Amino acid sequence: EAPVPKMLAPCLLRRAVLTVPLIFLVALILMEPVRADQEAGTAIPAESRPCVDCHAFEFMQRALQDLKKTAYNLDTR
Repeated sequence: EAPVPKMLAPCLLRRAVLTVPLIFLVALILMEPVRADQEAGTAIPAESRPCVDCHAFEFMQRALQDLKKTAYNLDTR
């Protein structure tokens, strides 16, 4: 295995420092941009999705049930 000459090492390093960002730039240009209307996973029609208010209501119901259970457990102790 031949040793790398002292003058060649900085040249290779400089070339690598310039080449790596260039590769990233080309990859970014060639990648297809993600559109806002694309959703991850399967698409669920809007009619079958519960509204945000329904989610909030269900969350508050569960939280209230948990608080009632906790209060009951504390009372029984």
